[in-house]
Amino acid sequence: MKPKILLALLVALEACMGAQKREEAVELGKNTLSTLSEEELLARRARYADVTITVAEDAISKEDRAVMADLLRAAQVMTRIFWKQVSEEGLALRETLANEVKKANGPRKAYLAALLDYLDLNAGPWDRLDSDAPFLGSTKKPLGATFYPPDLTREAFNAYVAAHPSEREALESPFTVVRYKEGGGRVLHAVPYSEVYRADLEEAASLLRSAAKKTRDPALARFLTARADAFLSNDYFDSDVAWLDLGSAPADVASAIEVTIGPYEVYEDGLMNLKAAFEAFVAVRDEASSRELAAVAQMLDELEANLPLDDRHKNFSRGKASPIVVVNLVFAGGDAAKGVQTTAYNLPNDEKVRSVKGSKKVMLKNVGEAKFNKSLVPIAKTVMDQKLMPFIVFDAYFNHVLMHEVSHGLGPGIITAPDGSKRTVNQALRETYSHLEECKADVLGVWNTLYLIRKGFFPADLEQRLEATFLAGIFRSVRFGVEEAHGKANIIEFNYLKRQGAFTYDPATGRFGVVHERFEPAIRALAHDLLVIQAEGDYTGAQKFLDEYGRMPPEVSWALGRLAHVPVDIRPHYELGEKLAHEHHDAK
Repeated sequence: MKPKILLALLVALEACMGAQKREEAVELGKNTLSTLSEEELLARRARYADVTITVAEDAISKEDRAVMADLLRAAQVMTRIFWKQVSEEGLALRETLANEVKKANGPRKAYLAALLDYLDLNAGPWDRLDSDAPFLGSTKKPLGATFYPPDLTREAFNAYVAAHPSEREALESPFTVVRYKEGGGRVLHAVPYSEVYRADLEEAASLLRSAAKKTRDPALARFLTARADAFLSNDYFDSDVAWLDLGSAPADVASAIEVTIGPYEVYEDGLMNLKAAFEAFVAVRDEASSRELAAVAQMLDELEANLPLDDRHKNFSRGKASPIVVVNLVFAGGDAAKGVQTTAYNLPNDEKVRSVKGSKKVMLKNVGEAKFNKSLVPIAKTVMDQKLMPFIVFDAYFNHVLMHEVSHGLGPGIITAPDGSKRTVNQALRETYSHLEECKADVLGVWNTLYLIRKGFFPADLEQRLEATFLAGIFRSVRFGVEEAHGKANIIEFNYLKRQGAFTYDPATGRFGVVHERFEPAIRALAHDLLVIQAEGDYTGAQKFLDEYGRMPPEVSWALGRLAHVPVDIRPHYELGEKLAHEHHDAK
C-alpha cells in the first residue's frame, strides 16, 4: 500500500473514535477521509439480514466432499481476483484494517471488526446500496473499476475504438483489461486476463485439475479441466460449452456438484458494460425440482415465436441446449458474494456459445427462500394493498425468477448494424445494456409465464399470485439502488406499468395495488418496446427510454422510506461450505 493511502486509512480509522481522535486527525493532515460513525455503520449493516444457508449433508457423497474441498479453495481465489478488479488498493486496504482489528481492544475492536465485515460485504470501500458512495475513505469509485485507465472516459474509449477498428475485438473483449501503452501517450491496448491475473489463475487452474482427478463424473472432470486450460489461455469457449453438459453423466458415476467458476457478469464495468468479473458458485443439484422444470427448456422456440416483436427480429438461431437446474448453494465467491445476492443466473453470456450450444439457467433454491422470507414478505405487508397478501407466495416468486432467467436467452442476440457489420446487443447498447436487459428479462418472465398459464402448463390460479408477487418484488429490487442494473430495471417497470394503468397507488393509505384487466396488455407493450430497442441496437432510443422511465417516482421514494425496518437483502453464512473448507485444512 502506498504510504499516503496507508496514512489516510489510519487517520480515517482514528477519526471514528471520538472528538479527541478527530482533532488528532486534523493535526495529521488535511487529507482526513470521511467514514461512518458506529451508529451509521450498524444501521447500514442492518440492511442485510444474517442468514445461515444450509444444505443437507446426506445429499453430498464422500467423493463429492473431496472434490468440493478443492472447488472451495478455487472459489476463494475468484474472490481475490474480483477484489483486484474492483480496486487497485482494495486488498491492501483490507489487510491494513484486519491488522488494526487484531491490535485493538474493547469497543474500538468491535467497531473496527464491524467495519471490516462491511468492507468484506461490499468487496471494497464503496457502498453498493448507496450508489457506490465511499464509506471508508473519500475516493470516488472509478466507473470502469480497474478494467480501464481511471481517467479514460466513455467518449474517449468509443472514439479510439472507432478510429482503430482492427483493435475493436481485443479492446471490447470481456476477458481483457484496457491500458495505455507505455511511452505511448493515450494509445490504448488490451491485456488478456491470463496475463493480468496470471499467478492467481495458475493457482485456481491447479485446484480445478486436482478436483477433476478426484471425480468419476466425466462431464464434471471435462469442464474442470477445460476451465483450468481457459484460465491460462484466455479462451473460454470450449469450457463454456463443457459447462452446459454438467449433470449429463450416467447415474452410476454422476456427481451432484453444480459448479460455476470464472469471469462472467459485466455489471462491475460501469463504464462500458463489457468486462467480465470473476465469480464462483459451488452447489449441489436438487434433482427432483430440476426434473419438474426441465419441460420449459424444450419450449424455447415456442416462447420465442410468442414474443411481441416483428418476426424478422425473432431469434431462432441460438443453440437449443437450455438446461434448467435447481440447486442448493454451498458457497459463493467473487462477484457472486458481494452486496446483494443473486437468486438465479443464466449463463454463459457469450453470444457465440449461445448460438452454437445454448445457455443454462441455475436456480438457487435455498437462497431464494431466505430472500423471500426475510425481505419480500415484510415489504408486501408494509406497502401492498392488504387484499393482495394471500397471493404473495414463494412459488410465484421462484417461478418468476425461473422465467426471468429463461428470458435472458430469448430475443435479439447478434444484430446487424446500419453499416452492415454484426454486433451483439450489449456492444450496440453499451452502458445502457445491463439496465434494459434486466428489465427485458423481468418483463418477458411475466409475459412467458402468462403464455404458459394460457397453455395449461402452469395452473390458472398462478396468474393472480404472479401479479401480486411481481409488484411486491419491484419494491424489493428497487432497494438495491436505482443505479444498479436490477434496481433501475424495476423502476422502469413500475413507471411504465403505472402509466399504463396496471398499478395503482392510494395516497390515503400509502399502499399499492394491481388492476388485473390492464396488467397483461401493459406487460405486452413494455416487452415490445424493450425488444425493439434491442433488435435495432438503438443506443439513442435506449438513453431516451432510461431518461423517461428510469427516474424514482415520489410515491415509491416515500414507500421505501417506510421500509427502513425491513432488510434489503441477506448476508449468507455458508455453514456446510465452511465445514468442508475446515475439513480440507485439517487434513492438510
